[in-house]
Amino acid sequence: METSMCERKSNVTSLILVAAIFLSSWALTGVHGDAAPIVVCDTTGCTIGNAYAYWPDRIPCHAASVVYPKTEEEIIQAVAHAVKHNLKIKAGSRHSHSMTKLVCPGGDNGIFLSTSNYASIISIDKEAGTVTVQAGTQLQDLIDALAESGLALTHVPYWSGLSVAGLLSTGAHGSSLFDRGSAVHEYVTEMTLVVPAPASENYARVVTLREGDEDLKAARVSLGVLGVISTITLQVKPLFKRSVELVMEDDDDLEERIEAYSKEYEFGDVKWVPSLHKVIYRLEKRVPLSTPGNGVNTRFQGSVLSSIKAARAQENHAETTKQREAKCSLATSRLNAYLPSGAGYLNNATTFTGFPVIGLQSDISTSIGCSSTSAENRGLFCDWDPRIKGRRDFFETAAFVPVRSCPSLIKDVKALRKEVPGGLCNVDLYDGGFLFRFVKQSDRAYLGNAPHEDMADVHFDYYRGYDATTPKLDEDLVSELEQMILYKYGGKPHWGKNRNVAFEGVATKYPEMEKFLEVKMKHDPHGLFSSEWSDAMLGINKKGAPGATKVGAYCALEGLCVCSRDEHCAPEQNYFCRPGRVFSSARVCRHEVAESAQSLLA
Repeated sequence: METSMCERKSNVTSLILVAAIFLSSWALTGVHGDAAPIVVCDTTGCTIGNAYAYWPDRIPCHAASVVYPKTEEEIIQAVAHAVKHNLKIKAGSRHSHSMTKLVCPGGDNGIFLSTSNYASIISIDKEAGTVTVQAGTQLQDLIDALAESGLALTHVPYWSGLSVAGLLSTGAHGSSLFDRGSAVHEYVTEMTLVVPAPASENYARVVTLREGDEDLKAARVSLGVLGVISTITLQVKPLFKRSVELVMEDDDDLEERIEAYSKEYEFGDVKWVPSLHKVIYRLEKRVPLSTPGNGVNTRFQGSVLSSIKAARAQENHAETTKQREAKCSLATSRLNAYLPSGAGYLNNATTFTGFPVIGLQSDISTSIGCSSTSAENRGLFCDWDPRIKGRRDFFETAAFVPVRSCPSLIKDVKALRKEVPGGLCNVDLYDGGFLFRFVKQSDRAYLGNAPHEDMADVHFDYYRGYDATTPKLDEDLVSELEQMILYKYGGKPHWGKNRNVAFEGVATKYPEMEKFLEVKMKHDPHGLFSSEWSDAMLGINKKGAPGATKVGAYCALEGLCVCSRDEHCAPEQNYFCRPGRVFSSARVCRHEVAESAQSLLA
């Protein structure tokens, strides 16, 4: 087992796992390229990051050591060491694309267990229709291996640069109300985990959970707090083809159509660009394998460095000069180019000739794009790559609301649009506005996102500045949308996305939370796989949002709090705490020119 360790300046001598200190190094190697190292160690300790190299609270998390197991036995050894010495421990993957701090061990003196070297496909059983993989296996590698065997996962997320264990732990999904729905964890039939054990069992043991075991309902979406996921068995189907057609229309009747539309297409979703009054329907369905077509999905292919820097510079200028029209112009340009370019789809390996695009499930359903070595070899980079000075920094809000509530939500957003024409261009500039993806009702995971009824994952991205004290253009509208979705419509935040404030009180939104916590206590009674962040998300420590959620100056500017006083905004820059324009219960930071403005909340 490879180990990278750095002794922190501490009295806790048990942190030294071996006498030598090995500093980690990094290069763009492996099957798929790494945008940046998520673990960086020096003589003072190790810093844990993610693919974006920042956390919502801008506060780094630390570990005293990092281990890179290659076998299950080495995972057992690492967990046993943590248990024996009462050390916090967390597992994470090579890439770690989650915005939330679930990969961070509690405190500063814990162990980070990387699954980057534990990423093999163990077996493919065509007769049983199953595949078993190690936790760190990248989704794209799994998809490719299954395709070679004539098999496919029915539903996957739109981004394939994720580890299988990571995407399961945060409830990642595609879009569908067909079959068991679009959440990948719905197709898990067996899992093995390495969990703490008493000294009589050498401090660690392997548990196997199979279909029918109640504990599997906790393990399918676990936030990594039960133990280290070792292996996963998933249900697979014979390889098939999909037909994709994207149709753009005016959004006049979107609220009237969306419920029926959610049930019409097996892989359909809705992309709404409210500031431009447009909606793009994805008419995507399964077709026979014999259907002609070799289409591929090349979304997220990335851009050349000069293009990435120029786009960010334009947006920064619009922010600095508060030119809403400039953002709207950029959003219009992106939308006008979206469908004519094929929106990332190619009818063959090189060109787009028109919709529909027909291709194999393995080629159409998802894309690793700019995270691949081949993209970087062609000079293409993800626009969030932290190695790029002038990259795109962004926030994302993603929460699950009942499909039946979507018409009302859409009406509210339209009302907000009417209040501030052009004010939603900040949202529309990022990935084309709102994305509605559908998740079917299921009780197969305690922390699944559709326990009672069919849900829509409502997702939008928006501008994030380079510092935490500078307000953003129209950020009051973004915050109102965020609070509207979370509070008025009871949205359940995506476990791997969102700003910190989205998770306040989230435990009360999950009816099976107590059952999940019982399983957690059973397998990790001392909470060694928990942290202050996961405890807050699960409602254990009662301290509010995960991380250093501070109720103080500027806290509302980056979603660390909901403002209740002007000081939570930036009154010296004429940003004051105000009620929402449409959702009046919201509290947002709004720009007002009058120097004598006083808080309406006083």
